[in-house]
Amino acid sequence: MLPASILLAALVPATQDGAAAWNRFRGPNGTGIAASGSFPAEIGPEQHVVWRSALPPGRSSPVLSRARVFLTALEGDELVTLAFERESGALAWKRPAPRPRRTRFHADNHPAAPSAAVDADTVVVFFDEFGLLAYDHDGNERWRVALGPFDNVYGLAASPILAGEVVVLACDQSTNSFVAGFSKRDGKELWRTKRPQAVSGHCTPVLWRANDGRDEVLLPGSYLLDAYDALTGARRWWVSGLPAEMKSGPVLLDDRLYLHGYNSPLNELGSQVELAPFAEALAKLDADGDHTIEAAEIPDARVRNYFEYYDLVPDGKLDAGEWEGLRVSLAALNSAQCIRPGGQGDVSATSVLWRYHKGIPQLPSPLVYGGVYWMLADQGGLVTELDPGSGTLLGKERLEHAPDAFYASPVAGDGKVYLLSQAGTLSVVAAEKGLHVLHTARFDEPCYATPALEDGRIFLRTETSLYCFGAP
Repeated sequence: MLPASILLAALVPATQDGAAAWNRFRGPNGTGIAASGSFPAEIGPEQHVVWRSALPPGRSSPVLSRARVFLTALEGDELVTLAFERESGALAWKRPAPRPRRTRFHADNHPAAPSAAVDADTVVVFFDEFGLLAYDHDGNERWRVALGPFDNVYGLAASPILAGEVVVLACDQSTNSFVAGFSKRDGKELWRTKRPQAVSGHCTPVLWRANDGRDEVLLPGSYLLDAYDALTGARRWWVSGLPAEMKSGPVLLDDRLYLHGYNSPLNELGSQVELAPFAEALAKLDADGDHTIEAAEIPDARVRNYFEYYDLVPDGKLDAGEWEGLRVSLAALNSAQCIRPGGQGDVSATSVLWRYHKGIPQLPSPLVYGGVYWMLADQGGLVTELDPGSGTLLGKERLEHAPDAFYASPVAGDGKVYLLSQAGTLSVVAAEKGLHVLHTARFDEPCYATPALEDGRIFLRTETSLYCFGAP
């Protein structure tokens, strides 16, 4: 495998006024890998702090321009977009967003969870409780587009991305899922493509330049990885074999797409529950003869636990379509996989290079760095290392000093991997086979945001602060 710096060269925009490499969630095209820079290993609340700025609550991750750091937050009852000066940490500007409704979010989600997308002159943010807003780098509003309300049981959390002059936003929900493209210039909706198979998910897509020169949006979702033309929204090719819920983002390196998805314990290899087709199930289970299946009519308690997620109306009953969704969901497999992008139509039979089925995370995204595919478990500090070329297991170890939950995704640069736990423990490990811990630090407050790494600076968000770290 080529060095990460070479692999990233085609993904990082040429430096220009306002442009930066870490310009979206997880940096250059979502890889989580710094394009360049020498980064300190020993950072913490009192170590290598360049500056620290107070923040209102939020779970969006830091995103950069050449001069500023952009975040979103919930300040009191107000949704806000914040811009800080990269050099000093001073607040450059703050802009409120409309909040016409209140979404019921999962405990791990938040009204300010999606991260910004930035290019040389534009900042785009998304809030589930309003929609999209765009600003210039000085905070002057360019446009706003109201969207929703949405019906994702967790609340939406996917971040927008910029594909040239198109803002792309994925909205996977219980019903009426779609991905859409909007004009960066004025916010006009350019295209909207339905995603009928998607019933939940939070994946932020990545971009791939196809062999015919077209930019494609690669978006994992329920059961399928789909590729869409970035300019028209046309669905070009797809790969099946994903679980029902996809929350972590994919990683594209050297024309290989790496992704993993976890739905439930019943989707573990060997633990799937096989449900009968609707007509057969109806004959056995429909005790009241109303041609639907209620939760009380399902004898398997494990299946009943997932009833509410597939009662899409909701009316306390599953019809044929809802039952089929439950049946297909329980038959799917949690997996990590490597896919060769490109083609036309269904390329499932030819494009999957390998799959792996144990210890799959639900939330933290993959990191492919230092010859290792890193998987960071949601709970317990378990790190699984795979060979990116073959999917072969290289090792499994626990972070003994951080046996807690992880929400933020791993990031890397300068031969180091940074792992930030939900309880605020930072682990810095060597980017090589085996879990060689170089440093640990405790921030002693919740941490949900994924750090940003660029030009020797590390931008890390805790519940109350934005830190900038860097070696002297």
